[in-house]
Order: sequence, then C-alpha cells, then structure tokens
Amino acid sequence: MIPLYSTKQIRHVDEFAISKLGIPGVVLMENASREIFQKIAERIEHLDSPKIGFVCGKGNNGGDGFAAARHFSNAGYEVVVIYLGTEKEMSEDCRFNFQILKKLALTNKKISLKRFISISSLNSLKHCRIICDALLGSGSQGALSEPFLSIINYLNKLRSVKVAIDIPTGLNADTGYAENCFNSDFTITLGQLKKGLFFGDGYICSGEVEKGGIGIPNSFYDNFTPTEYLIEPEDALLGLPVKAKNLHKYSAGKVLTIAGSGSLPGAAVLTSTSALKIGAGASILCYPKSVRELVHKKLGEVVVKTYEDNGKEFLAEKNIDELREKIIWADVVAIGPGLGREKETQIAVISFLQKFHSKKSVIDADAVFALGNRRYKKLNLKNCVLTPHHAEFAALIGITNSELKKDILKYGKSFVKKTGTYLVLKGAPTIIFTPDGEALINTTGNPALAKFGTGDVLTGFIAGLISQTKEIESSIVTAVYLHSLAADVLTRKRTELDILASDIQNYIPQTIKFLEKSVV
Repeated sequence: MIPLYSTKQIRHVDEFAISKLGIPGVVLMENASREIFQKIAERIEHLDSPKIGFVCGKGNNGGDGFAAARHFSNAGYEVVVIYLGTEKEMSEDCRFNFQILKKLALTNKKISLKRFISISSLNSLKHCRIICDALLGSGSQGALSEPFLSIINYLNKLRSVKVAIDIPTGLNADTGYAENCFNSDFTITLGQLKKGLFFGDGYICSGEVEKGGIGIPNSFYDNFTPTEYLIEPEDALLGLPVKAKNLHKYSAGKVLTIAGSGSLPGAAVLTSTSALKIGAGASILCYPKSVRELVHKKLGEVVVKTYEDNGKEFLAEKNIDELREKIIWADVVAIGPGLGREKETQIAVISFLQKFHSKKSVIDADAVFALGNRRYKKLNLKNCVLTPHHAEFAALIGITNSELKKDILKYGKSFVKKTGTYLVLKGAPTIIFTPDGEALINTTGNPALAKFGTGDVLTGFIAGLISQTKEIESSIVTAVYLHSLAADVLTRKRTELDILASDIQNYIPQTIKFLEKSVV
C-alpha cells in the first residue's frame, strides 16, 4: 500500500524542517522547483523548444512557479509568466524568487514577466505548449473567488498541456472536492502524495500524479499513521488463494447467491457464475421457482435452488426459513443483485441479516436499498461487506449525492465506524472503507466498467474469494483490483465502448496471469 497524507501532516513536516532542522523555506522551495523542472523537462524533451507558461499566485505555490520558470529559462526555454498581486503582497519566499526572475528578465528576452490586470493579460499564454498552474497551494480550501475562477476557466479552454504544481487550483487536497478546478494533465505534488488527488474531483482533475521531493527524507513522515492508501499490485496478489493439493469442491469455497427476480434475472446469473470464475468450488443460486427457466438454461456449473414464490417472481420473508439449510451450508452468502425492491423482498433481506448475522455476507444493489430508512442501524453488520455505488450509499445514509461528493472520506469512515462493516464504495475509483478506519483507494479501471452488470460481477468475485480464504479485507482488495484491472487489460486490444460485464468475468484468468507476471 502507498500511504497518502493530509495537508496538515505535510505542513507539519515542512514547519519542523524549517524551525527544528534549520532548513530555510527558500531552500525547500528551490528543491521543489528543481523537481518540477526535471519532471516536466523529461516529458517534453522530444519537443522542439516549446514555450512554457506559468500563472503564479502570491503565496509559496507562486514562489515554486517563479523558481521553476527560472530553471526553464536557464535551460534555454522561452517562458511566459503571469503573476498576481504586488511584490509587497507576496510571501517572503515567493517574493525572493520573483525578484530573481525579475532581474533575469531585464537581460533575457526569452523571459516574459507580466502582472495580471484582467483576463486579457492571459492572452500571451495562447501560444504556450505547456501551462503550469502555480496559483494556489494545498492550503487553499473553499470555492474559488475572483479573479481565480475566471483565470481557471480561461486556462481550461486552452489546448496546451496543463501541469499543476502541488495540486490543481480549486481542489481541496483533503476531501478531493472542487466546484471549479484547473484541469491538469499532469500534477507534480510536493513533499508527499496528498489524498485528495486520487478520488472525487481530484481523480478527474489531477491527471497523472507524481511526487516531487523537497529535500526532506521520507523517514520524517514515519511519526504519522496514515489512514488512506493506494492499492498496489502486490496487495492484490496477496489475496489470491493458494490451492491445496488435496482440495475438493466443497473445501474450495461454497457461495450461496440469493439474487434475481422475474424481471431481473441477468444479475443473478452474473453474480453466481463470477464466484466460480474467481475460484470458488461450489456456487448455488437461490431463485424464484415460478421463473426458474429464466436462469436455469443459462447456467451450466451453478446449481439452482428454487424457493416457493407462489407466482410472485420475487423473494419473500418466508423463503429465508425455506433456504435455512443452504445458508448454513455456505461459507459466504451474496445477496441483492436483481432481487427487486418489493416491500416483501426488503423485509426478507432484513430477516436474513437478523437471523444469520454471523454469516459472512456480501450485500449489494437491492439488498442495500432494503437497509435504507435507518434500518441498517438496528442490524449487526460486522460480518458483512456492502457494495453500493455513490447514489445508493447516499440514499442509504440519508444524504444527497451532492453532499456525499463534498467529503466522501468523512461519510464512508463514519458509516463503517458505526456499523463495523466493510464498505466497498463503487466508483471511479472504488474506495474500500475498513472497520478500523482506513480507506483503500483502487488504482485500476477505466470507463469500460460504467455498464450494466459489472457490479454484479464484482459481488461474485468478492464472495468467491472470501469463501476460499475466509479473510474479508484481503479478498475485497484483490477482487476490486482484479475486477478493474481486467477492464484495463481488455482495452489493450479492445475499446472502452464494447466491453461487457461478461467480458470482465470471462477475462479474469488472463488478468490474474497478467498480475502474477507484473509483480516480481
């Protein structure tokens, strides 16, 4: 796992380096600017002396921009620098680097240094191949005020390659939220990786993210205990089961799927077969008797266990007792995909969770819906994994999707703390919230996953892995990572347009092989 840090933690280390170690802030800024220069230069070395543009604010983020512009000028690049405010308004270290650049501009015609007066001041950036955002640093929070909002809107319309220094202006580096944000292709975040760059609006606006060192050893961050992490390939590999030589089908993992209805049979098929695809030895699908033929002809290896629905085509409370023997038999129960939202079905879901709260269960889709209206608060969910997407989760906890977006980590952590459950919040990217307060952010996947059925496949993968290893957290990590990685591997030969949920399911063997080969 790659640790992520809050702005408060990073600022604390910066202050310690300055006040306790005696490293001047301007030295940290110089180190940062060298990193910025080198990382950008590596990416543009194939271009024929491109013009580099900088938009610099009055704080230390602006100082990083002034210093980086100097390095590009020294290397022979033509630079255009637009700055806000006056020298008197600049922070001390920012002013220091501005004055150096100002003096260089007197004799170097390749340096254009102009103060921002109005939006027309930005017209000189139109011919820049690269534009660097050094307006506001990671300490900035809240909606952008003027002139920052107008500047960002202008810059986002340019066709230049956009680089954010530390964070894209407008983004909250802790919550990952932005009302308006600089749309960066590449972000050089300074000191350490900031959590808000990797989810929410940060995931969309930050582009590719690289860490730029500022001359402080990583060991100085050891005093902090991060609670957010990026999932690495090695982490996913750890959750794959090791098959014993004397294994048989019932010791290889038993999954019971309670899913599907007369109107939604496909989800049940995808979930129950996915459990087998990921390695479970036995998969049984519980399905309404009156519409058994909807799924039976589509299932070869999955056993179908029908329950009496009296022609209603959906699950009812009485069926939970009818399925009792099979529920006890299973290592894991997956419940929810395609169940439907009839009141009787919701009562059945609650009844299952009340009677079998010690059973490891993966709760998805309509079963998540059944927990709404605060019903989840009365249940013991400590052996459960909930797998809602953002809208489902927001509805579950009684807030709007817009409210959730403003602080995803806060709401996710609060939920698992109160319930003791695992929360797999599906999205781009998917975030896994653990009962001990950690948030594990997935690093694989692409828009091909935004399609009917992919969530049902993920539910089957999670249940299938837990049934084999009996370990919930490592199984979730592996399932989420592999599920999204399959989409990445598939798009090497296909497009994000034509990939279906069944393709993700069927390509999991090749994806596991790919993962094993990529981890040395």
